[in-house]
Amino acid sequence: MNIDFESYIRGDEPEKKEKAYAWKTAIGLQAVDGLKTSNYLKNTARKHIEGDINIDEVKKLINGYYKSKTVHTSEDEETEEADKVSANIARILNEQSFAFSFTGFTSVHRRLFEGIFNFAGKIRDYDITKKEWVLRGDTVLYVNAEDLRKALEYDLEQEKNFLYKGLSMDEVVNHIGKFVSGIWQIHPFGEGNTRTTAVFTIKYLRSIGFNVNNNLFADNSWYFRNALVRANYRNVRTGIEPDMSFLISFFRNLMMGESNELKNRYMVIDAPNEWTLKQHPTSARQAPDKLTTSSPAILNLINVLGEQQLSIKDMLTAMRLKDRENFMKNYLYPAMKEDFVVMLYPNNSRHPRQKYLLTVSGLAIYNSSDSCNLQITM
Repeated sequence: MNIDFESYIRGDEPEKKEKAYAWKTAIGLQAVDGLKTSNYLKNTARKHIEGDINIDEVKKLINGYYKSKTVHTSEDEETEEADKVSANIARILNEQSFAFSFTGFTSVHRRLFEGIFNFAGKIRDYDITKKEWVLRGDTVLYVNAEDLRKALEYDLEQEKNFLYKGLSMDEVVNHIGKFVSGIWQIHPFGEGNTRTTAVFTIKYLRSIGFNVNNNLFADNSWYFRNALVRANYRNVRTGIEPDMSFLISFFRNLMMGESNELKNRYMVIDAPNEWTLKQHPTSARQAPDKLTTSSPAILNLINVLGEQQLSIKDMLTAMRLKDRENFMKNYLYPAMKEDFVVMLYPNNSRHPRQKYLLTVSGLAIYNSSDSCNLQITM
């Protein structure tokens, strides 16, 4: 089930428009962790937009829906998190209040994930690393646990005292990009940092006079996260420095109404040169000659995955297949063997949030002219 958010956004009723913006963003942001909301949540969101129920009733209905389930599958666990967090995001984005402070930032995390994570709103007391797809499995260096509070308080205080008067819009956007990049790199929580940063950023931009369109966060949430990764990654040995350009393109679209092309493949380190030709986005896309496959099954799978992260169930649905065993044998395993597809959590094949995505080689095939013209026929 899909909600026609655009019909509400284009409509003449301001209250419905604001609610639709909030829900579209809330649902779209779940993609940063590879999560999808249930049809029940979408139907409930529609009722809220229409004014049939208030946000408190939304939360009660969602809680009751999952409590009523006698058997909880791994898919239920994912959608439960996505549904509850989406409802919490919608609530916060529809509120007029906002606290630009350390307490305000941690409060956003607590309100988003209360009842989902037992550490909701609590600063982590351990160091973390995260393997990143755009970094070919490497990690950003996050702030160590003992300095988290000081680092976050410092960045927020510096921003609070910053004077925008006299700056051009280019300078304003560049500064905002650096500020958001900085607070995200701190990564004060065990999970949920990107969603917290996104919600806090939207609220902050509104508080300083920007009527930001939430559609960009809804439609490009994974790009937003990958752009933050590239803005904070350095590897001197391989000649890679932090690159703010991707994040700046995002914020120029958000704050200045530009239409910069936002493609995840542009951010992959050591990607083929033709992927980085952003100045000519309409150029014919070519893949390296060696990265070819003669298997129609693999090509179909590559075309379905594209620049997404999908579970096995999602892939089966997209490809209109029902036989899981046949899919694994003839599609997924061969694609992984040829290094076109990889697991999001390679060290834990049974991870409850396991998703699959294309490798650099897989993306090269996807962006070749042959794959782009391929029609999926099942």
